[in-house]
Amino acid sequence: MDYETKKAYTFKVEASNAHLDPRFHSFGPFKDTATVKINVLDVDEPPVFSKPSYTMDVYEDTPQGTIIGAVTAQDLDAGNSPVRYSIDWKSDLDSFFDIDPVRGTISTNELLDRESIAQHNISVVATKVNNPVLTSRVAVTVHVLDINEFPPELAMPYETFVCESAKVGQVVQVISATDQDLPQAGQRFSFKSPQEGVKTKNFTIRDFGNNTAGVVALRSGFKRWSQEIYHLPVVIEDGGLQTLSSTSTLTIRVCGCDTEGSLLTCSAEAIFLPVGLSTGALIAILVCIVILLVIVVLYVGVRRQKKKETLMTSKEDIRDNVIHYDDEGGGEEDTHAFDMGTLRNPKVIKENLFRRDVKPELGLCSQRPIASQNSADISNFISQRLQEHDGDTSAPPYDSLATYAYEGEGSVAESLSSIESVKGETEEDYDYLNEWGPRFKTLAGIFGERSESQSDVTSSTATENKH
Repeated sequence: MDYETKKAYTFKVEASNAHLDPRFHSFGPFKDTATVKINVLDVDEPPVFSKPSYTMDVYEDTPQGTIIGAVTAQDLDAGNSPVRYSIDWKSDLDSFFDIDPVRGTISTNELLDRESIAQHNISVVATKVNNPVLTSRVAVTVHVLDINEFPPELAMPYETFVCESAKVGQVVQVISATDQDLPQAGQRFSFKSPQEGVKTKNFTIRDFGNNTAGVVALRSGFKRWSQEIYHLPVVIEDGGLQTLSSTSTLTIRVCGCDTEGSLLTCSAEAIFLPVGLSTGALIAILVCIVILLVIVVLYVGVRRQKKKETLMTSKEDIRDNVIHYDDEGGGEEDTHAFDMGTLRNPKVIKENLFRRDVKPELGLCSQRPIASQNSADISNFISQRLQEHDGDTSAPPYDSLATYAYEGEGSVAESLSSIESVKGETEEDYDYLNEWGPRFKTLAGIFGERSESQSDVTSSTATENKH
């Protein structure tokens, strides 16, 4: 029952005895009637829309804020509460539309594009003011109508060519057009040349009346060597309420064809090639030339690199005997670090030669110093040091290198100082220098003259003392 439709119901109820005793039939009917009236109580219900659904139309690119329609809902309860309207945000995520909360009018909130979205489905919610919990919904469909906003254009980028053997009036290309707008009653395109009022001599446009057109040659005798490419502008118009047009340009190439009109070549350079020499042969020749040039460049580079080689790389370089050592080695006894033979000069090595850096004495030239007989302490010291070195595991691997800081008891050669050598130099004979070889001949002569002069001075001094 609906209180808003019928608020009360009245009817009669009859009660009768279905099983009567025949003895009491004469006393009259045994039944009774009563009138029943039912009042329907009002219950608070959601508002009710005037229509189960709404449909609205709007042209694309309609200015923002334009009203496209309205919805109506009312509270049928006895309280007759006011109603407020809103759009469910889940049905209009991009907020294309807006609604007046009191009047229920729907307006555009953004510019609509039919090519992007042709139909919008939104949901409008009606809410009672005195009881916001009670709401109702209605579906609203908005159709976006198309307007003529896109000009027509060629259906594809045509690659048009004309044969050198083309005749007058021959159709060399058939073209068509397309439009992004939604056709209202079928698209209608027209084609024409922008120079219709001017007489042309090469090509023209012929409209076939079925949304296609043809490129027609107005003359014959096209030659590639004369002109290879022609440009033909084409004007295309649509059949909308507000006619739009665009101009496109066709590129027409002059090509060589066979007798049946099939394309052979469109390259103008092929005309000037020698007879019998194909493009592949020319490419092969160019590749060979490039390879030869690379070989020549590599050869010249190798020759220059050989000229820049230093003398250190030559086998006859006199500096091959120069040896570089980056480590100190183990001393003079370490013969594994370098070749000791390169430091020796066999011409100088002789037996029984004295040191060159010590001035030899006359009385000691042919004698060797005799070791001291009392050298037990030195032997003990040397033995002790040898044992220490033999048992040292952390010492370097050259056992022959040992340093002894003990001077001993003294030398049998006595002092080698030059302080007291003046007395002995007066009578020293330097003739033994001649035995050392021709390299000491000059030194022997110098010391010999010096000894003679000293002897003369000594004799003259002695004479004066006598006097």
